[in-house]
Amino acid sequence: MKIQQADKGWQNWSGSQQAHPEIFQPRHMHELHDLVKSHAQIRVLGAGHSFSGLTKTNDVLLNLDQFKGVISSDEAKKQCTVQAGTRLYDLGKYLAPINQALINQGDIDQQSLAGAISTGTHGTGIDLPCLSAFVEGFELLTADGELLQCDRQQNAEIFQAGRVALGSLGTLTKITLQNRLRYKLKEQIRLCSLKEIFANIDQWKYQHRHIEFWAFLHTETVMLKTLNETDDAVQPRRESWPSEDALLTLCSELTRLFPKTNPYLQKMLGVFVKPTCYVDWSNLLFPTPRNTRFNEMEYQIPVDSGLQCLDEVLDVLRKHQVPMFFPIEFRYVKGDDIWLSPFHERDSVSISIHQFYKQDYHLIFDLVEPILQKYQGRPHWGKLHSMTANSLRDLYPKWEDFMKLRQQLDPQQKWLNLYLKQLFLAE
Repeated sequence: MKIQQADKGWQNWSGSQQAHPEIFQPRHMHELHDLVKSHAQIRVLGAGHSFSGLTKTNDVLLNLDQFKGVISSDEAKKQCTVQAGTRLYDLGKYLAPINQALINQGDIDQQSLAGAISTGTHGTGIDLPCLSAFVEGFELLTADGELLQCDRQQNAEIFQAGRVALGSLGTLTKITLQNRLRYKLKEQIRLCSLKEIFANIDQWKYQHRHIEFWAFLHTETVMLKTLNETDDAVQPRRESWPSEDALLTLCSELTRLFPKTNPYLQKMLGVFVKPTCYVDWSNLLFPTPRNTRFNEMEYQIPVDSGLQCLDEVLDVLRKHQVPMFFPIEFRYVKGDDIWLSPFHERDSVSISIHQFYKQDYHLIFDLVEPILQKYQGRPHWGKLHSMTANSLRDLYPKWEDFMKLRQQLDPQQKWLNLYLKQLFLAE
């Protein structure tokens, strides 16, 4: 059951978080139950794809990779119950035989379902909320070993709080998802000017099921991506050589070693990126390869302030001539009613800042974060930020309700590591 000794260590995907925990991988519910009952401090490991310190611990780390697959499905409701350790990249093959698909998904599919739910992971679409909003129920293993069934009727407050809870209420073991019939998407990527984006995006965001763009520091050209439902025949993505991911790695390395090349590399965007159009099943088109490692900061900005905020972010980064090749990602997310969701009662624009993992991200993030916070931005829970309880509570109307419920479920703070204590308890 134990899969790794403490002296071998653990780190997240980017390498920014490192620790030396005792890692256990239970195979059955009774093993998981015994582990929870017998240890005083525990965190649960998803895929290690969070950039923040959510999972970091030198105590016990639980790996739920053995808890995977669809447990049951409801054809009439288009719902299914899935084990919490299931990876997003496996969900498509599990759902296809029952003719179901996720309603929305992000462009990274490496996360575990429980990890994605617990941090409010999202895709893009002005009428589409984050993945957590499609949760119709879940099973929660609490600090004292009790299994709670939570939905809109049973343990309703825990359901409202627990869909985005950062693993602080207990361990999710099963999750019931609201899905839909399988569907195909048409993906189109093209280049356009930032001026064109600012002039048209407020109309385009309603004309496409999904729309997002990437803005660069040293060129006015942006990459625009749209996804729309279609009945067209499948035209799968073709492997290009070199791949976009390989080019991103190469340009990031060149920028790191020779910073003065950055403007020239970005101005060659039109050489590297050609218009594309592909059609495939949704689970195959939502994700894109992300092998170039990076660290990321992301804030959710009120939708009406998104473009103005982006303009200020670009301005300050250009003014300081920061050594950053990665573009800034801009997406739309519909609001929801989940207590600690970054989209709680607020349609939002998601602005994401990335830095190559071999480069120091602090300078860039320190420049950008005050701007994001000025616009009442809420940080993505799985990504890097500097906010603590003192500044966070004013951003969440249900903050105190969540903390009261959390204290009731976990009075001994079994699920809190140092990072979560800073988020929830530090003044």
